[in-house]
Amino acid sequence: MDTTGILDEALQRLHRSGPERLGRLTNHAPMAVEALAAHGRADSVHRWLDLYTSRLEEYPSGVEPVTASNWRSALGDTRRVADWIGCFGRELAERTWRDVLTEWWPRLLPGMYGGSTHPVIRVGHAVRTLLADDGTEPRLTELAHGLGYWAARYRPVAGLAPLPGADSAAAALDRVVPIAARDGGFPARLGRVTGLPVWAATVTDPHMARHRLTELVRAATHRYATHGHGEVTMLVHAATAPNAVLRTLPALPPDLWVPSLRAAWTASAAVTAMYAPHAPVTCTPPGTFTPEEVFERALAHGDEHVIKLTDTALDVGDEQALAAALRSIDLSEPLH
Repeated sequence: MDTTGILDEALQRLHRSGPERLGRLTNHAPMAVEALAAHGRADSVHRWLDLYTSRLEEYPSGVEPVTASNWRSALGDTRRVADWIGCFGRELAERTWRDVLTEWWPRLLPGMYGGSTHPVIRVGHAVRTLLADDGTEPRLTELAHGLGYWAARYRPVAGLAPLPGADSAAAALDRVVPIAARDGGFPARLGRVTGLPVWAATVTDPHMARHRLTELVRAATHRYATHGHGEVTMLVHAATAPNAVLRTLPALPPDLWVPSLRAAWTASAAVTAMYAPHAPVTCTPPGTFTPEEVFERALAHGDEHVIKLTDTALDVGDEQALAAALRSIDLSEPLH
């Protein structure tokens, strides 16, 4: 993890901006710069931010404070994002970040599907920085921004029919039935997901839940190599959303791990249903590369989703995961 202070500087720079732009597109910069710093490229953080700056919008105005008495009515209200960030900022000033996260994680977990799963991904990146060094104000503020964005974009998914499943995560993802109408954005498509395959539903042991979540991240990352052409950007989240949950588990009590697994499976499978192609393609990597070389290629490409998928692929660490990262580089438009 970066010890130069550059990541903290970048986060302070970014906290003057809101979590979205154009009312629906996510600000990916905090997640991308954290990934750069985590992989030893803090020296590239500000240069990358300079390229991304045109995609940032000013911090939004508040409506009214979110409090212990009114938070339920503010949940899922996108107008209240600044109010929510302020709420979490106050809570993190008064209590440890682990206590705040433990209280709010089960409240927010059922609604992790809002904002195209970006809020939970942002929280996962923030938690990784705090697990490495929880003593800096910018990292605590980043957690407040991530949790606040999640609360404002809170959207639950209910009433999904259990469809025939499989024992492995990879086989279960293969059994996901694509939605019939493939037009519209994430919210519209999510509303068309009516059933998902059953997978890991009988898991009750927290450590098994962590093991199965690791399996899911690996399977979804591998799958991008052969299925990413279905939707180059959105299918990244089938891997990065469950990986954000996996990264957060060490900061949570074990009794929250099983529900975290179930929410992560729903997210990954739903994204697959919304965007996966009807048939895979053969993926042949353009050579053999070390993890460090793959990350350098992702940085040179610059696209924020490429950086984040590569970050997850390096967590998985095997040859198929690196092939998926290289595939995302080939499929995506570079950042200019």
